[in-house]
Amino acid sequence: MITKVRIDYVVFAIFLCININGCQAANATDLVVSDKPRDSAPAISDDDFNNQIDSNNEFACNLYSELKDASGNIFFSPFSISTALAMTYEGARTDTEKQIAETLHFQQRSVAHKAFNKLDLSLAEQSKQSKTENKKGGFKLEIANSIWAQKDFKWLPAFLDVLKINYGAGIFTADFIRETEKYRLKINKWVEEKTHDKIKDLLQPGVLNDMTRMVLVNAIYFYGQWLLEFDKENTHDGDFTLFDNSRIKVPFMHQTEEYFYSENELFQSLEMRYKDCDLAMLVLLPKIEKFSELESKLDNALLKEAIDKLESREVILTFPKVKMDAQFELASILASMGMPDAFTEQADFSGMDGARDLFISHVIHKAFVAIDERGTEAAAATAVLMELTAAPAPTEPVEFKADHPFIFLIRDKQTGSILFLGRILDPR
Repeated sequence: MITKVRIDYVVFAIFLCININGCQAANATDLVVSDKPRDSAPAISDDDFNNQIDSNNEFACNLYSELKDASGNIFFSPFSISTALAMTYEGARTDTEKQIAETLHFQQRSVAHKAFNKLDLSLAEQSKQSKTENKKGGFKLEIANSIWAQKDFKWLPAFLDVLKINYGAGIFTADFIRETEKYRLKINKWVEEKTHDKIKDLLQPGVLNDMTRMVLVNAIYFYGQWLLEFDKENTHDGDFTLFDNSRIKVPFMHQTEEYFYSENELFQSLEMRYKDCDLAMLVLLPKIEKFSELESKLDNALLKEAIDKLESREVILTFPKVKMDAQFELASILASMGMPDAFTEQADFSGMDGARDLFISHVIHKAFVAIDERGTEAAAATAVLMELTAAPAPTEPVEFKADHPFIFLIRDKQTGSILFLGRILDPR
């Protein structure tokens, strides 16, 4: 019998538009790429790397704070967004560079690029090891970048070098001036292939036009399996309480197992690990009347404190099955967070082409997530057990009943990086 698995897809796109005409038409898609090799061992200190990870996580919480006033569920990948904007950061100069750095909490360009390169290589290595150790390819974390740029537009060699050395990225040439629809469909097809056909029609008609000069797309595909799978026989419908105290019927998974757990006066924390890798889901469950307080206080320090206090406990777990998707236009949100120049004619991306003629017109982010009994096929169950240095003293089991709104995130325990972040207000 085939069971569904948890699959996360995130697609992120940036559109750079030029203020003047004057580019030649193109009929073919070519690849413009630096001849520099990918840096497979970035020279960055542990302090600089860890500082950038903390900064990325702080941006994740800041962005969540900006999105939380919208109605309904939230799900996005701060990792994907930060990675894509780090590439545009290389081309930013003057006030635009400063605003991007302050909003995204980036270190100086050379350090930030090395940090993102090291993180990407670390995540890729986990997936590679899983495929080697598990012929079924249990855990998968696939990250892909594609950059589509107007044919005959002159990009600076130094800009192309940075993209290749630190992100392994080249630029596909396109003709947005005369064949806009053709390349919209090409980009959408690339996205569908990289997300195993789960994200379709990312770019709607009219998003691209004859002023578009670059489209940068980052796609993430995550596939994993719970370390502690749920028995489908123990899944039953139950009541999930909404903010207005009304109740809805949804399927809940049930089991009693050893999990890593902590609690404080504001919320309970539960870590649900994946097999054969260092990834885990962290769930923050406040009392329903304290949910708004938790959202207002959510930051990297709060998350680190909850993680540091996790201890092995027997947990009576009740958790809803979830399936949702989300889409955001982030341009105005990022502008309000502190980088307005990037989206106006005041933008300075002269590090890309040597002229101040580029600005960002759209930032589109789309995601999908599903959680069920199997979870996601993932990797390194041994690493999970090796973290226990001694058997815990017998204690009474604690109850973790996620039958009301909660926040959740998926993080890489090896680096501490938050890959996905969201909330469930209504699991239907």
